[in-house]
Amino acid sequence: MIRIPFNDGWAFGPLVSVHEAIRVAGPGNDIVTLPHDALLRSQRAADNSGGPQTGYFQDGKWTYEKQFDVPAEWVSKRVTFEFEGVYRDAVVYINGALAGQCANGYSAFHVEADAYLNYGESNTIRVDAQAHEDSRWYSGGGIYRPVHLLVGDLVHITPRGLRIATPEVDAELATAVVTTEVVNRATGTRTVEVELEIRDAKGTRVASDQSRLTLLPGERITARQRAFIRQPALWSVDSPDLYQATIKLFDENGHIDDATASFGIRTVTADPVRGLRINGEPIKLRGACIHHDHGILGAAEFSDASDRRVRVLKAAGFNAVRSAHNPMSTAMLEACDRHGVLVMDELFDMWTVPKSGDDFSRRFVGAWEQDVDSLVAKNFNHPSVIMYSIGNEIIEAGTNHGARWGRKIADRVREQDPTRLVTHALQGMYIARDKIPELRAKAKQDSSVIRGLNDYLGQVTELMDELMASPVVGDRLLEPSSPLDVVGLNYGDSRYVLDGEAYPNRVIVGSESFPSRIDHLWKLVSENPYIIGDFTWTGWDFLGEVGTGRHVYPEDAQVHRAPYPWLSAVCGDIDLIGDRKPMSFYRETVFGLTSGIPYLAARAPREDGYVIEPKAWTWADVAASWTWDVASGTQMHVEAYTTGDEVEFKLNGTTVATAAVGANRNFVAEAQVPFEPGTLEAISYRNGVELGRSILHTADEPSRLLLRTDRPSMSTNDQQLAYVDISLVDASGRVNPLRDRTITLELEGPGTLQGFGTADPATEESFLDTAHTAYKGRALAVVRATGEVGPVTLTARANGLKTAELRIVVQHPVDSQQLGAFTS
Repeated sequence: MIRIPFNDGWAFGPLVSVHEAIRVAGPGNDIVTLPHDALLRSQRAADNSGGPQTGYFQDGKWTYEKQFDVPAEWVSKRVTFEFEGVYRDAVVYINGALAGQCANGYSAFHVEADAYLNYGESNTIRVDAQAHEDSRWYSGGGIYRPVHLLVGDLVHITPRGLRIATPEVDAELATAVVTTEVVNRATGTRTVEVELEIRDAKGTRVASDQSRLTLLPGERITARQRAFIRQPALWSVDSPDLYQATIKLFDENGHIDDATASFGIRTVTADPVRGLRINGEPIKLRGACIHHDHGILGAAEFSDASDRRVRVLKAAGFNAVRSAHNPMSTAMLEACDRHGVLVMDELFDMWTVPKSGDDFSRRFVGAWEQDVDSLVAKNFNHPSVIMYSIGNEIIEAGTNHGARWGRKIADRVREQDPTRLVTHALQGMYIARDKIPELRAKAKQDSSVIRGLNDYLGQVTELMDELMASPVVGDRLLEPSSPLDVVGLNYGDSRYVLDGEAYPNRVIVGSESFPSRIDHLWKLVSENPYIIGDFTWTGWDFLGEVGTGRHVYPEDAQVHRAPYPWLSAVCGDIDLIGDRKPMSFYRETVFGLTSGIPYLAARAPREDGYVIEPKAWTWADVAASWTWDVASGTQMHVEAYTTGDEVEFKLNGTTVATAAVGANRNFVAEAQVPFEPGTLEAISYRNGVELGRSILHTADEPSRLLLRTDRPSMSTNDQQLAYVDISLVDASGRVNPLRDRTITLELEGPGTLQGFGTADPATEESFLDTAHTAYKGRALAVVRATGEVGPVTLTARANGLKTAELRIVVQHPVDSQQLGAFTS
């Protein structure tokens, strides 16, 4: 079917009842281009909002409406709308008639439009959606993923009807099994020729095949073809080679339909002896759990945003991502395919027992099969997807009936895709929640004095360890684990060794873990083949679940979820705008990816001497900076992360300390150094031989704004984005993190400001405004093309600083993956 982007010209507004409107409700005069996050436009407030779970955004109900012409000749065609994601409870009307709906806010769905169209006339499509007490994190709202209009012949390939599997692979030959679902909507019997062509990444044809199908009226048949590819280029994390399969249908009058899909040739196996293997080669999952929002863009899903995210994650040392806790977008899957990142794609955060007041559990029984089918159809051709997760911390998973549901879901996944692994992210706090009071009493936690949130988090981690290692959890895990290829354990490392001994046939993945424990976790993963990897919570910071990983001092609110105006979770290795935090560099060191080059950071002193140590989701309160508002001579705590055994610290060229690595924390050398402006240097050694060095410079007062973009040009495609990093720098170009001020942007030309903001986790400023206060000397702007050709000029101003200007050329379509760094 022909795929036509259907994203521009949507009228948007709040959804009101028929009684309120005295008519069927319609949107206002606000015209938007999809994808569009309606929730990002809502007000934030301490009260009467979604609370800390959603970042204090207020719930809403919205409607979208678009006029479109239907040519008279389409009466002999078939017309379908494809929605990649609408949050939530989407209801679709065409010319006022109910045409389709989807309860799940993360599942792709199709709406057949033919019965409701007026041919040769203008037609109206309307989509209603809502977000209301239904999520434990920031969900976004509205039509936040792209929409396409599909138009095909009466005999056509069904949407997502082309699937490619590679069941037999070796260095000399790969077998591609290609199935194509074809439907006949005509009133007579039709015979069609089915032509298959496979091309490699260079465009060279490497295989082809022909077949023939005869379909009765209304019949749906799957054509099955086998093609053999000689000397195949295998898809892997290090070499993500892709092929393209094209199916064309012909009848007696010529070409009537086609479909194209990219795929990779690779095999996936897992066993407790050899572990996880891709193409027969062992691999450990260096995993990141990620939510679906894009920070300052909210939940709106763009291919360029996903591509940037995957590139940053992989550069930080991750080779796998887990979609927490919902099906991943097509754009993210395509980016993972391109860049060689493995995917655990997750179905549900709840089944039949709710976690929020009005969540998907109320619709689960009637919708779960549709959601499973949608997930598999979306993922089938993506080589990056190696594992399905059927649920996250499902409350009823440890019960008999909950385990029965797990088996049903796993079976339905395997019926449609037997080529991938099935897992389930299980959590002892839910599996045996009835035993928590008993364990707390045993550990004397009920009577112990809790000195603030940091002590509380310490108790939580100890309780999780005790609970996961308990015999009752081991017993209750038996049935929900039995239908799984890989047992996922959230915060379950205390079970790893126990299960390895008790269940020698079990394969385990750390489906969610504390980032502060990566040294301990990675040792377990590395030493045990049946533990195939670890997924940290989280790889990238996200909106909602506010303050999960924040630094809490005695003067701060001693609560797990931070008070308003907190916005984000701050537990990610990478912050809200894509900058790596110290935890990320520590993880890279633990993974052994740094060759011993140290990462250097310092901690600001406090008069009370209070120190926050890494614990649960929180990392030490340090920064890679030697710019501090302290007096010369003030003793500063400094630390370096390295695989060496010793670190030498130099202040302005003079050695001031030497520290052993691992004396207090694995992979860390710590010292006290008197502050003096200038340079602080760390030199890492192993057995007296230098491995590498890093240096921090004191920044002077900022004198100008520095603008850097990831592309000098972009196409007229209104899905195209350009990211612009904004920094407050001194005359030498060094960022000053201590002199934040308001930055105001002005945009001229064929572009629009899609988002503007910082990594500040506690701000009342909106990502939709043109003014934002820098955070630690940085900000980020995202420019979106509007469809016209010409130069876009972005001007940035801040009080007392030299104005900066950046030019991006918008031209007719260019290679969207041509990226670089360009400076104002």
